Amino acid sequence: MEFVAFGKQSGPSIMLIPGLGVSYEVFLPLIELLKWRYNIIAVQVDGFTLGKHTAFTSIDDQARQIIEHIEQNYGGSIECIYGLSLGGKILSRVMERNEVVIKHAIMDAAPLLALPRWLVNPLRHLQATNVWSCYHHRAFWSWCFRSHYFDTLLDECHKVYPYGGRRAVLDGYKSVYTSSLASIHGEDIHYWHGTKEAFVARPMVKHLLKLHPTAHIEVFAKLNHGELLIERPEEVARRITQIIENH
Repeated sequence: MEFVAFGKQSGPSIMLIPGLGVSYEVFLPLIELLKWRYNIIAVQVDGFTLGKHTAFTSIDDQARQIIEHIEQNYGGSIECIYGLSLGGKILSRVMERNEVVIKHAIMDAAPLLALPRWLVNPLRHLQATNVWSCYHHRAFWSWCFRSHYFDTLLDECHKVYPYGGRRAVLDGYKSVYTSSLASIHGEDIHYWHGTKEAFVARPMVKHLLKLHPTAHIEVFAKLNHGELLIERPEEVARRITQIIENH
């Protein structure tokens, strides 16, 4: 795992953790909007790095590395962490371990529950095939979707797939699908998802509220997985700023 710094070093620190199959560069539009005011730490998750061959280890190991970075560089306390999908899952594990202070935590469509055991292998192999297909047949998928959202994800796939490959996708999804959040600790916890992914997200929200009844839930109309960040970085920046400044 590597940590890439941007912005105002003396400002409040915001850590950004990307989802599975994408690099930290998926956050660049958001970083541009925040860096004038905040110290931004963008995470390169193992298995999905740029220009360096790495292997995904586990959700717990990725959380451990983030905890150690916060302890060693920020005195064990950080202002805000925003985790997208897999990044939200990693963030949830950091909060479950409760070894550092996160003043504001935002999980964007984080998968907090394990799937039935019989479904794990078929689904992760299907996901790996999907990613392989996006890498090898980018022009076809771009033609099919013809949208900024999918173009962005296809670009990300092309950047990171050569360095972690199918194995990183398989191992990443296995770790995501086989672990459930057991407890969570934090002063200010937010969970975001779009209405188009509500079928998957609702059980996560229900589980989170059982563990932390005061968590803030935000649902975004007509948006699917990851679309809020990719299509509306200005709104994400505005909401992060409000969460930090108005709490």
